[in-house]
Amino acid sequence: MAIPFEALIPYGIILAMFGATGAGLSKFRNWQNGGKRARRSIDQWDRQMMERDRRLTGFLRGQSDAPLAPAGFELNNPWKAGFPDYGYVEKRFT
Repeated sequence: MAIPFEALIPYGIILAMFGATGAGLSKFRNWQNGGKRARRSIDQWDRQMMERDRRLTGFLRGQSDAPLAPAGFELNNPWKAGFPDYGYVEKRFT
């Protein structure tokens, strides 16, 4: 008994939609990473360097070969909350 080709049309549509979704997601990730492949196994050092690259170039995956930092980089501080104040320790034990 042969399978009518009309029964295969929904499977073709589903396959096409999965393919379009996968291609769209791949293109979006490629665009989001600046045309570079996605990073895997990112540790703390990689995150720190990516944050530094973002502050230098304005883009998370951007890299610069300039030997000097751009103007204003010395004021672009990576510290989020500043240095901790340890004065409370001295006040408690005195």
